[in-house]
Amino acid sequence: MSAIKNVTVIGSGTMGNGICHVFAQHGFNVHMMDIRQEALDKALLTIGKNMDRQVSKGAITQTSKDEAMAHISTFTNMFDAVKDADLVVEAATEDIELKINIFKQLDEHCKPECILASNTSSISITRIGSYTKRPGQVIGMHFFNPVPVMKLIEIINGYGTRAEITDIIFKLAETLGKVPCVVNDYPGFISNRILMPMINEAVLALQEGVAGINEIDSVMKLGMAHPMGPLQLADFIGLDTCYSIMHVLHMGFGNQKYAPATLLANMVQAGYLGVKSGEGFYKYTPGSKDLVVSERFSGKK
Repeated sequence: MSAIKNVTVIGSGTMGNGICHVFAQHGFNVHMMDIRQEALDKALLTIGKNMDRQVSKGAITQTSKDEAMAHISTFTNMFDAVKDADLVVEAATEDIELKINIFKQLDEHCKPECILASNTSSISITRIGSYTKRPGQVIGMHFFNPVPVMKLIEIINGYGTRAEITDIIFKLAETLGKVPCVVNDYPGFISNRILMPMINEAVLALQEGVAGINEIDSVMKLGMAHPMGPLQLADFIGLDTCYSIMHVLHMGFGNQKYAPATLLANMVQAGYLGVKSGEGFYKYTPGSKDLVVSERFSGKK
C-alpha cells in the first residue's frame, strides 16, 4: 500500500476525471491519459469546477483544491503516462475489445510490479487479465458516479488475482475515503447483476404499455424509497451503457431473462442515450433542473 504513489488513469470522461479527482485530493500523483488533448483539457475544467463546488460547501479549502490540481498531469502518449505508475486504473468505454487492447499495451509498458485495475462495471476481469503476463496483478476497481460523492468501490477478483493485490486495493479504497466491497468475477458482479435487470424490467413495462414514465419512476421512488426512478437512472447512466451491460449478462449467463428490451435497443440505435445526448426517456435542457418526459413518450399512459 505504501508503495503506491503514482497513479495513472486511462480515460478522461465522466468516470475517469472523477477517479483522478479523488486520487489527487488524497495526495497521489495522478497521470490522466486520453487520446485527445481537448478531452483532457475539458476534464481538467470539470475537476476544477467540482472542486470549486466542494470549496463553496466548506468540504475542502482553496489551498487543498490548489494542491490537488497540482497533482494532476495530462498525457496523450501511453508510454509516458504509465512508465512510472504503481497503479493504473483503466476507465475507458465499456467495450471488451477496447479494454483488451489497452491492457495489452499496459502490460507491455508498465513496470513489472505495477497493479492493473479496470473500472469496468460488467466485463470479466479474468478475461481481461488473460491477455496480460500478470493476471495475478489484474483486478476490478469499480467506482460509482459521481465518483467524488459515491462511497462504494466494488473490488472484483479475477480468477487469478492474488490475495495480496486484493488486500492492497482494499486498503487503498479505504485511504480514498471509500467503502470497499469485494466480489467475485461473474457477469455484472453484484451491482449491475441486480440493478440492470431492474432497469430493463422498467423499460419492458414501458414498452408493453403497463404504465408511463412518470408512473414507473414514481412507484419506485415513493414506494421503494429509491432516490431516482429506474428510467431516470438509466438516462443518467447512459442507455448505451445499460444496453452493453445487459448484453454482457445475456451472453454470460445464456439466460433469456437477461435479454435487453427491444425498446432499449431501438433507443440506443437511434442515438437517444439519455443525459449524454440530451434526450432519453426524459429530455434534458442545459441549465434546467426540471424533469421533462421526452415528447416521444408524452402520450403514454
